[in-house]
Amino acid sequence: MKYTKKDFALSVLGISIYILDLIVDIWVSFRFFHEGKYVFGVLTVSFMLFGTLVVQCFSYSWYKSDLKKTGQEHLHYFLLLHCLQAGVFTRYWLALKKGLHLAFKPSNKASDCTEGQIDAHEELKYNVTDLTMLRLFETYLEGCPQLILQLYILMDHDQMNASQYAAIFVSCCAISCSTVDYQKALRNSLPDKNTLKRCPRCIYFVYKLLTLLSWMLSVVLLLLLNVKIALFLLLFLWFLGIMWAFKEQTQFCASRGMELLYRVVVGFILVFTFFNIKGQNTKCPMFCYYVLRVLATLWILIMFWVCPPIDLNSEYFVIISITTALILFLGIIFLIVYYGNLHPSKSEEKIPDEIDGKPVQKDCRMRHFLME
Repeated sequence: MKYTKKDFALSVLGISIYILDLIVDIWVSFRFFHEGKYVFGVLTVSFMLFGTLVVQCFSYSWYKSDLKKTGQEHLHYFLLLHCLQAGVFTRYWLALKKGLHLAFKPSNKASDCTEGQIDAHEELKYNVTDLTMLRLFETYLEGCPQLILQLYILMDHDQMNASQYAAIFVSCCAISCSTVDYQKALRNSLPDKNTLKRCPRCIYFVYKLLTLLSWMLSVVLLLLLNVKIALFLLLFLWFLGIMWAFKEQTQFCASRGMELLYRVVVGFILVFTFFNIKGQNTKCPMFCYYVLRVLATLWILIMFWVCPPIDLNSEYFVIISITTALILFLGIIFLIVYYGNLHPSKSEEKIPDEIDGKPVQKDCRMRHFLME
């Protein structure tokens, strides 16, 4: 499949949102320190550093693995770039430079499908998929905690400035867009997977956004009720996610150390949304996941109304509670519509993949991580 002008535009949009998210986070943290809110400032910076450090580790690990497969010499300056937190930007620069050449290069129909050109387009597709996954990791590791923090400040302190509203908006956009972009790029890079069409993509976007926001609001309500209980619940869910990754014996990374880090990241993302961590049928795990999500949300709402905070603004929080329940219900409806009628696998031919121990057309690490 060719790398088109539309793909190039999406890559430009991806790096733009990535940079905008970084700028807004720096702006928010600066405002917190300037206003003397040092705890919020430290938390914001910590979320940023956690996300970017993990992403740089994965980026450099994949870079070394790819060079080893092709027998190329290791370039030490790339290690320096990752230490300086510039590895992802370098990947984007190289991908955009190559994408500009392939997408806008004048072509003639007689020579447009040579083997070399096809290989160049496929290689770029895989590189873009790597980038979308790195951005996906970064937005969940940094964006989700950041969004919870800003929503907590909005509800508890009722004092927000423009930078915090911008952080909420950009975090929502970054999380949702990175999820959809990754799913689209993944299916474009795997030859045995159907592409995600416009209508299913929109339904998928809404389902992910609504289920994620409902959980965010639920967590914030629990934080308002009792911070210790909320943190215990999040850490417990993180631990369960890690244990499930170990149980599934994921094989995403080449090295043992990076595989352990991957499972930790997997557990963290599972706190907020469901995904297929091993590229296999997950109908039953997904059903159990969202049943638990609904039960947990109902438990939080019941706890909130049985033991409400002392300084509760009842009218305001009635609206928040109804909104949380409603968007969760709508999210589940969109989930059922997507997987019941619009999921690309409905029209896919069943082809054994690498996990089954049979050869596939192309070795791709993303086959082991299929966001659902």
